[in-house]
Amino acid sequence: MSTPTTAELKPAPPPVETIRIKVDGRELDVPKTMPDWQGKPQPTTMLQACAMAGLEVPHYCYHPKLPIAGNCRMCLIEFGTPMMGPDRKPVLNEDGSPKIARSVLPYEPDAARGAIACATPISPGMELYPSSAATKQMREAVLESLLINHPLDCPICDQAGECKLQEYSVEHGQATSRFVETKVHKPKQVDLGPRIMLDDERCVLCTRCIRFTRDVAGDDALGIVNRGSYNSIAAYPGRQFDNNYSLNTVDLCPVGALTSKDFRFQMRVWFLKETKSLCATCGTGCNITAGAREEKLLRFEPRQNDAVNGPWMCDHGRLNYKWVQREDRLSTVISTRTGSGTWTGVLAEVAEVLRNAPKGSVAMVLSARQTNEELYLLNKLAVLCGAITDSIAREGQGDALLVSPDKNPNSNGVRLTGVAYTEMGIQIPKIAAGIRNGQIKTLVVFGEDVTRHGLEGDVLSRLDHLIVSDVLPNETTQRAHFLLPGCAHIEKRGTFVNVKGRLQKFMKAVEPKGDARPEWEFLGELLQLLGRPENFKSLEGLFNQMAKDTPAFAGLEWSRIGDLGVNVKL
Repeated sequence: MSTPTTAELKPAPPPVETIRIKVDGRELDVPKTMPDWQGKPQPTTMLQACAMAGLEVPHYCYHPKLPIAGNCRMCLIEFGTPMMGPDRKPVLNEDGSPKIARSVLPYEPDAARGAIACATPISPGMELYPSSAATKQMREAVLESLLINHPLDCPICDQAGECKLQEYSVEHGQATSRFVETKVHKPKQVDLGPRIMLDDERCVLCTRCIRFTRDVAGDDALGIVNRGSYNSIAAYPGRQFDNNYSLNTVDLCPVGALTSKDFRFQMRVWFLKETKSLCATCGTGCNITAGAREEKLLRFEPRQNDAVNGPWMCDHGRLNYKWVQREDRLSTVISTRTGSGTWTGVLAEVAEVLRNAPKGSVAMVLSARQTNEELYLLNKLAVLCGAITDSIAREGQGDALLVSPDKNPNSNGVRLTGVAYTEMGIQIPKIAAGIRNGQIKTLVVFGEDVTRHGLEGDVLSRLDHLIVSDVLPNETTQRAHFLLPGCAHIEKRGTFVNVKGRLQKFMKAVEPKGDARPEWEFLGELLQLLGRPENFKSLEGLFNQMAKDTPAFAGLEWSRIGDLGVNVKL
């Protein structure tokens, strides 16, 4: 008789309590409660029930990650509830089913009374009619009200292509306008802060920006001023809207009221090529969508991953892409023996140097900005050469929301692939001492300016061979005997492990410039030249090989990572 496993002894979770309702005549069992914006269980709303039935209820103010306001009224729907007799028992039809009373206006019995679907909880036996004629009439009326004072500037609006007012006007609005009065005019091109431009005339007063800033970012900087038709969004008098999460309000804005100064009038969104990637500014590893056109990066936007960043990202990470397109990017493979060269020739020279290097004469400083796959190959190279290895720790200021004090995107990858088993940076003094006393003759540097971390120019000048791979020029690259131009992470594919141990993959958004190549590609060629051919022909094959050799990644395959990543054991 076999002994029961821990999983078999673990009690089954309690069944989810459900409520039976009807949506457009179709019976549906929906959970009695669902998580709110803070993850706390709250009664399931009409809007959530309709979503489970596969029906979208149009809305402006509602957002699943914000407190409910219920002020736009776009989500109004007709509904009915079971009729109750004098004995407080349901009144039944002849077939035994509950008799439903549609909700009507008390002063107009023939007119349906709608409910705010985003804020109204469902109840047993309730019937929802999101597709009824009365519901459609409510939506038309709300849109007509919103469009009364809205400017007719869609052709020049920066939100075109991503505007919910445009979409809902086509889907739910009227074909003609009955409005003949003069529109109310509000401030335009309001400099709300260093990164945000506000057009008050376009605002539909959904208050998403106010709620995000107050309840998520913790900076109660925005509010509504004036009254009636002259309501306007504004920053607190005497201050600018300037926190590290302000650009999330541009994502949240359903119309063209809030726009990013960085992306404003740069490109129509339907021309963008969008790529799933990661932010590499700190160890959080926010999921992003990179927008590019003709190999030029134009914007980063957060991509929702509730296990990492939700739908948000910080402004610093969002704008940290322009360095990729700097004019002084390293784009030529160089050997000081030839002045310049080809990848084939320079890699052959590097292989000759490493092949002939005596044991103990090689050291390697590797960046925690490299991918897991590259660190895996670099560790193989270090073992082959008997090299001492280390990486550079970067610490900075974090916050309580997303920003990590670890400013490397892959510190855990460095540890898990064996580059630095303990604290990063502790081998740097030993490497410096080895260079000074003549023991270390060859130094390999990937992605770091070591002159800023204890290996100054006078130390590097003692080396016989300095092999450097980087993206931007610095003092270390200027002293290199062999320069191998690498790629920014947005120019290649790979994986990082964030500070919480989540392994995530990213895809290539733009092509590298000049001779620059993904480091994993030429590292594989270098190992082959050194007589250690690797059994992979693609990044997928490399990852799968790494997973077999790395205990923390055991059992993983590239195809199983998915767009949102997986947790690994640190």
